[in-house]
Amino acid sequence: MKKPSTVAIAALLAGLPTLAHANDTMAELAAGGLTFVSADDVTMQSEDLYISPKQVRVDYVFHNGGDRDRTTVVAFPMPDIEGSGDFIVSVPNPDSDNFMNFSVAVDGKAVTPNVDRHAFAVDVDVTQELTDHNIPLLPFGNSTSQALAGLPKDLVADWIERGIIIPIDYDDGNGWKTDYVPVWKLKTTYWWRTTFPAGRDMRVAHRYTPSIGATAGLNFIGSDENAPFTGEDFDREKQRYCFDESFIQAVTNHLDAAKTQDSYLQESWISYVLTTGANWGGTIGHFHLTVDKGDPDALVSFCGDGVKKTGPTTFELTADDFYPERNIDIALIGRPTD
Repeated sequence: MKKPSTVAIAALLAGLPTLAHANDTMAELAAGGLTFVSADDVTMQSEDLYISPKQVRVDYVFHNGGDRDRTTVVAFPMPDIEGSGDFIVSVPNPDSDNFMNFSVAVDGKAVTPNVDRHAFAVDVDVTQELTDHNIPLLPFGNSTSQALAGLPKDLVADWIERGIIIPIDYDDGNGWKTDYVPVWKLKTTYWWRTTFPAGRDMRVAHRYTPSIGATAGLNFIGSDENAPFTGEDFDREKQRYCFDESFIQAVTNHLDAAKTQDSYLQESWISYVLTTGANWGGTIGHFHLTVDKGDPDALVSFCGDGVKKTGPTTFELTADDFYPERNIDIALIGRPTD
């Protein structure tokens, strides 16, 4: 039996945690659960995963099949966040170190994780430099924008040259203005120590608010009005989200309805990392996924074998001896909400 890829992004290490890499994304934030670097005696008995636009819940049962307790550092790297002037990214709590409201409990008891954060611009660590100038490390949020606006001109010029920030010029009706947009990448890892008792199960639970990538309009609609569902963008998203004919027809119907009501559709997406660096002591014994689209009128598409609609907004799949072949990428199509 080959070992699975990640069902999440975390590492069991013997010493202090090192910074691990999650999905490197610009317009969306993918987050996952636990993965092991080296823990052959510890197996994942089950994973119950719930994904919605408002919350991600992950409940694991691990079993230490060894003859001794195993005390380790468990690390949960959050997804990389890369600043950009081109994308809409929803960060749940942008002015907090815990920007996705992450929490963890072990056997029902809350654990307070430590946090390790580093910012990189063109692969150079600029964490200390940002900190020295009182710039928040998260490349989104009002606090970061306001702090950048107060920088001296010579430092701004230096940071533009080094790829830390970019200038965005615009006319707001009262003349031209310039904003300085972060383009550094933030890597954040939560970590804590725990003991897996010999011969026993352990329950680990994560909760967090997902970051939602979004765009006004639909990325995959081509410019040819006679054949809108063609082109590279459509082919790429069709493969990523497993669009089928019924989904395409539903999108067509929603587009027609939006036009008659002088409205438009918005595309948003959520990702959950399943395949980055896992190394379990075997496959996942029992895997259960629930995707909740939230709005009954929204359209949803994602890849998975044996997916069943179980409610007005919910879709589920289950699998035993589960080997994750790909990440979970969910496309949501609906009308924008205030």
